[in-house]
Amino acid sequence: MRSRELGISFGAADAGPLDAITDVAGVRVGSVTLIEGDDVRTGVTVVVPSEADVGAEQLFAGCHTLNGNGELTGLEWVRESGRLTTPIAITNTHSVGVVRDALIAASVRARGADDALQWALPVVGETWDGLLNDINGFHVRPEHVDEALAKASGGPVEEGAVGGGTGMICHGFKGGIGTASRVVSGEHGGYTVGVLVQANHGWRERLTVAGAPVGRVIGYDVVPDPYEDLPETAAGAGSIIVIVATDAPLLPHQCRRLAQRASLGVARTGGAGEHSSGDILLAFSTARQGLPPSEVADDTEPVTVPITMFVDSHISPLYHATIEATEAAIVNALLAAETTTGRRGVTAYGLEPDLLLEAMGRCGAA
Repeated sequence: MRSRELGISFGAADAGPLDAITDVAGVRVGSVTLIEGDDVRTGVTVVVPSEADVGAEQLFAGCHTLNGNGELTGLEWVRESGRLTTPIAITNTHSVGVVRDALIAASVRARGADDALQWALPVVGETWDGLLNDINGFHVRPEHVDEALAKASGGPVEEGAVGGGTGMICHGFKGGIGTASRVVSGEHGGYTVGVLVQANHGWRERLTVAGAPVGRVIGYDVVPDPYEDLPETAAGAGSIIVIVATDAPLLPHQCRRLAQRASLGVARTGGAGEHSSGDILLAFSTARQGLPPSEVADDTEPVTVPITMFVDSHISPLYHATIEATEAAIVNALLAAETTTGRRGVTAYGLEPDLLLEAMGRCGAA
């Protein structure tokens, strides 16, 4: 059950056909979920941003950090160059290195040993799943990244306790992967904004859905707290990774501004970028602008290339679409994630749709 199936509205913009990041043409998503025994609850999710080789046909991108106790590798080059040059992967905190290396190896294999590609700075994000998962067991391996890349496709996206989101907790409920999309009106270009989140953040009492403070209604006496045996400061100390894709022809600074607005979607659901949270957001445009790689000096490359720029007087509807899609993606992650018991018998309970609607009704929102 997803938010739009429950009739929950986050704003005026319509969702795309799939209400997913894959509504942006060319974007593909694949997840590998690892559930083994009592202790392994983890995985990896990849976002492939284009049907083309993004290393050869690079895309404009920008990023934003709401709070920096986290990691999304490769962002220094995104900030410096304004480009996305690799697929994106999301996993657990202690598996970033192996996933990064696997993305490089996959790129090398795809291009061949004689190709001019000599370096890569993959974009790999993380959130901490150590409450439910044996995070120090290093269970994510290169073959899992290869499998996720092979599975990556358009169409419906797996949500909830899958891929990198398998062991994540959000606002005191089971969290994980969520996605949504919004389409701006034709007068502003009719472009699509798609969002994918790995949600592992937030305090229960701050959870807000479409303006309704449902976290205050669904107390720990109704749905137990997975952090109940840990210090009070542990709750809400997780992180969120937000990936925003759009087919609007944005320049790097405009992508950065889109990433900034995604943090407002996090805030609208009750996220606050707490001190120990890693809230990192990346936005990219799938518009293929014919950008040469420009990784090394090359006299065969043109001195200039023509670029199509989205006019700023039309950009606010894209901001609204980003905020609403981020909010919806977080709620979709919560609704899709099923109750999970993991390491040391800790249980994170899923947010049942009927319970959410009842809580919204008690708040006067449904």
